[in-house]
Amino acid sequence: MATADDGTGHWFGADGQVSQLRGTLFKLSCLGATLLALGLVFVFLLYVFNDAVRPASADTGWLLMVVGTTVLPAVALAGYYYRRGTTAGEVAYTAFGLPIVTTLLAGGVLIVFRHIVTAHEWLAFVVAAAIAYAVVALHRRVRGNSATALERAAIVVLAPVLAIIGVPGFNVDRSIHTPLLGQELFNLSVSVPTLVPSLRGLILAQPVLPIAPVSLLLAFTIPITAAAAWHVRRVRERDRDAAIAGGATVTVAGLGLIAAPLVGLSATAWVVMTTVVGVPVGLYVESVFRRREGVTGLAFPVVIAFGAALAFVGVETLGFTGPNLWLDWSFLMNGHNTTPREAGIYPALVGSVMMLVVVAVAAFPIGVGAAVYLEEYAPSQGRLSSIVELIEINIANLAGVPSVVYGVLGLALFVRGIGMQSGIVVVGGLTIALLILPIVIVSAQEAIRGVPDSMRQASYGMGATKWQTVRNVVLPKAMPGILTGTILALGRAIGETAPLLMIGAAAVVRVPPNTFFSLFSAMPRQIYSWSRLIDADFRYGVLAAGVVTLLVVLLMLNGTAIVLRNKYQRQE
Repeated sequence: MATADDGTGHWFGADGQVSQLRGTLFKLSCLGATLLALGLVFVFLLYVFNDAVRPASADTGWLLMVVGTTVLPAVALAGYYYRRGTTAGEVAYTAFGLPIVTTLLAGGVLIVFRHIVTAHEWLAFVVAAAIAYAVVALHRRVRGNSATALERAAIVVLAPVLAIIGVPGFNVDRSIHTPLLGQELFNLSVSVPTLVPSLRGLILAQPVLPIAPVSLLLAFTIPITAAAAWHVRRVRERDRDAAIAGGATVTVAGLGLIAAPLVGLSATAWVVMTTVVGVPVGLYVESVFRRREGVTGLAFPVVIAFGAALAFVGVETLGFTGPNLWLDWSFLMNGHNTTPREAGIYPALVGSVMMLVVVAVAAFPIGVGAAVYLEEYAPSQGRLSSIVELIEINIANLAGVPSVVYGVLGLALFVRGIGMQSGIVVVGGLTIALLILPIVIVSAQEAIRGVPDSMRQASYGMGATKWQTVRNVVLPKAMPGILTGTILALGRAIGETAPLLMIGAAAVVRVPPNTFFSLFSAMPRQIYSWSRLIDADFRYGVLAAGVVTLLVVLLMLNGTAIVLRNKYQRQE
C-alpha cells in the first residue's frame, strides 16, 4: 500500500480507502458557480423584462385570467412531458418555438423586401438565376465531358452575368391600372421598345407586370414550396403527397391576395408569413407524424394558443386592463421620437438587418475559403509551413482583440483609406465583418478538421481530385459545424457597439436606410443613445424594450446554432 512518503498518501484516508472529498468539493464548487451565473443572468433578464412589460400595471383580474388560462395549463403539460417521455417533450418545445422563430424570421424577410430589394427586383433575380441555370445545363448537355475545365468555369461565371446585364427590355411610357377585388393585380403599361442594360429593367418595364404580392408568390413562395414538395416526395416516396403539400401551400398563400385585408395584414405580409412560417412548421409536423414518436407533444402549442385566445376573449368581455407596455407593436414599427411613448426602434432594427447582410456576405465566403485553404491546401512541411503556422497563430490571436480596435481599423481602412462616407451601412458591415472574420475562420477550421480522414482517403481511392474531394466530401460534412460557428459569430456581430461608435454610426436615425450606402443606426447604438438621455422613461422603459428586442434576436440566432449542432450530432 502507498504511504505518505512516496507522494500519494494524500489520496487515501486513515482506513486506507481512496478519499473522494476533494472531488466532491470540486464538483459542488462547479455546480455552485454554474447556478450563480445562471441566477445572475435570470435576475438580469427578469429585471429588464419587468421594465419593458410592466406586469404590475395590469389589473389583478387580467393577471389571473392569463395565468389561469395559459400559464398554468402550459406548466402542467410541461410537467407531464417531463415525467412521461422526453421525446414528447422535445416535440412540444420544438413545436412551440418553431412558429415563434419563423415568425421573427418572416419579419426579417419583410424588412429585406421592403428596404433592401423590391419584389420586382427579386423576380428579376429569380428569372436571371433560372436563365443562368438553363444555360449551364444546356452547355453540359451539348458539350458533355468534352468541355475543358476552363470552358465550364467560363460558362458558370458568364451565364449569370449575361442573364443579368445583357438583356433587351422596354421603357415604360405610361401606365394603366386595372382594379380587381379592390386591388391592382397587374400593372398594364404602354411601352416603347428600347435597350435596357439589365434584366431588372426588363422585368420592371414589362407590359404586364405583377404587383408585389403576386411577384413574391411567383418568385419566392413557389420555389420554396417546390423544394419542400421535393423533400416530402423524397422521404415519403409518393408524388401525390408532394403535390398536395405544395399545392396547399401555394393556394393558402394565394388566398392572401383576398383574405389578408380581412385579418389586418397586407397581401405581401400574408405571402411571406405563409411561406416562411407555414412551410417549416408543416414539414416539422409531417415529420413527427411520419416517425410516430412524440405525437402528443404537438398538443403543447395548441393548448397555449387556445388558452391565449380564451384569455383574450375573457379580458375583452370582462373589461380588464392589461399592462402598460413599453414593448408593443408601435415600438417595433416607429422611429425615434422625443416623446418616450412614441419612440420606437424600427429604423435601428432595419439598420441592424442590413448591416448583418453585409457582414454575412463579406465574412462567410472569405472565412470559409481561408479555412479550406489552411486545412486542405496549405503546406504542412518545409519553410512555407512555418508561415502558415504563424498565420494560424495570428488568426487565433485576432479573435481576442477588443472590438474597439476593429472600429479604429474600419475607420482608417474604409473611411480615411478608401474614402467611403462614415456612418453608412456598408462601412459598418465591413468593419463588423473584420471583427468576426477570425471567429468564422477558426470555427470553420475546427469543423473541417473534424471530418474523418478516412472519408478523404476513400474519395481519393475512387479517383476523385483534391477539389472534388473538398467540394463533395469535406464541405458537405463540415457545413453544419461551419454554419453553427458562423451563426454564433453573427450573434456577436449584431450586438457590437464600440466599432459602430468609431465609424460614425448615427445615434438617432428617424428614417430607416433604403440602400447600403445610406446613413444608419443599429440596435445597440440606439440603445446606447437612449441610456444617455435625461428622461427616466427613456433610460428605463424605452431602453428596456430595446434590450429585450435585441436579446430576442440574439437568442433566435443562438437557438438556430444549437438546433443545427444537435441535428448534426444526431446524424453522426
